[in-house]
Amino acid sequence: MTARVLVVDDVEPNVRLLEAKLQHEYYTVITSNSGEEAILKALRDNPDVILLDVMMPGLDGFETCRRLKEDSATRHIPVVMVTALDQREDRIKGLAVGADDFLSKPIDDVTLFARVKSLARFKSSADELRLREAAGRRIGVIEGSLNRDLGLNARILVVEDDPRRAARLKKILDVEQRPMLMQDANDLGPMGQSTVELMIISASGVSFDGLRLAAHVRGQENSRNLPILAICEPDEKVRALRALEVGVNDFIYRPIDDEELLARTRTLVRRKRHLEHLRLMVDSSMELAVTDQLTGLHNRRYMESQLKGLLARAARGGPPVAVLIVDIDFFKRVNDLFGHDAGDDVIREFALRLASNFRPRDLACRYGGEEFVVIMPDTNAADATMIAERLRSSIEEGMFKVGAGRQVLDITCSVGVAIGHAGELDFEALLKRADEALYVAKRSGRNKVVAQAA
Repeated sequence: MTARVLVVDDVEPNVRLLEAKLQHEYYTVITSNSGEEAILKALRDNPDVILLDVMMPGLDGFETCRRLKEDSATRHIPVVMVTALDQREDRIKGLAVGADDFLSKPIDDVTLFARVKSLARFKSSADELRLREAAGRRIGVIEGSLNRDLGLNARILVVEDDPRRAARLKKILDVEQRPMLMQDANDLGPMGQSTVELMIISASGVSFDGLRLAAHVRGQENSRNLPILAICEPDEKVRALRALEVGVNDFIYRPIDDEELLARTRTLVRRKRHLEHLRLMVDSSMELAVTDQLTGLHNRRYMESQLKGLLARAARGGPPVAVLIVDIDFFKRVNDLFGHDAGDDVIREFALRLASNFRPRDLACRYGGEEFVVIMPDTNAADATMIAERLRSSIEEGMFKVGAGRQVLDITCSVGVAIGHAGELDFEALLKRADEALYVAKRSGRNKVVAQAA
């Protein structure tokens, strides 16, 4: 996959060398010679990955990374810090300020491309969710903001068949996380609705193939988004890069540095929780977009889309579709005498009874104001009329309590019924026929069910 890469280094030859390598692999390259300029270009160009040199005059790489990760507009961009030497202190400091990975000079091309590809893949997923979230905010169905998670207290599954190594990993992780050990990978089974937030796999396991296990986890529907950290031997560079190709998110070499393991773990957990929160907000926005906020029933938009599909099926010779339009009798009187809050109480209670008087396959929606629509698939006129009558009786016989004083009101409803048969594709015409039947019911005294004749 291609991606936009921002290369930041105060030494021009270093910038040109990285630019040439990345362009040769068809990446789009943006360049910067200072930390201040890099922050501005990150805000303007939204790159998929930032390659950030550590040693720069003025704003160094650590401070630049910290500012990028503290800004909500650039926090989601993966940052790879580039160091002159493979120094432990630099890695720990960089991970602490939010860096996603490290590369040491001279940069190995294979490692460079593997890291960029892996992080760009994550950024692509995050961008799609962020666009949907932004759309939800624009139409007012998403509110609030993303909290910056610290990546602590996560359930982590450690798959390591060496008891001594497994015990050491648990001891390190116990400081900040909630690790669970597994020595036999065959016990893993389907992940199901697991609460595990990170998996750490030994790539050099004797009793199992760590990369095959990672590919298996990545291939399952329920664990496709589970982050994986691979532990590799120091001479397994090719295997470590292969791990990124099969879907591992990050790797660490033995001997394991305690602080680096904890830092990488926090980064992966934070990233997972960030994406999960975005998904949750997007899912909630989709639900809100098709739900009436007062009653919790589906809204008119959703009702029309479902009715179109059912009528199309009926037109192809499928079963008939019954449509009921239900109206609360004399509802204006409730608002005039008791206020709009009491009217809302009536509508909410009415919606509860409406939903409880129909079958699971039926679709109850709020049509607007005090009108409701019920779509009943595979239902003939006689059955629809019988069910509508049951609803009418339930409304008439049950008391409605409104307001803080729980004032008791007598409420009734009128119902119009229409049936959509084979050959009928116009959902608006079907709704109009049900509305005409409702008008007859209201004009003839209300508190009635009227089915329109075929």
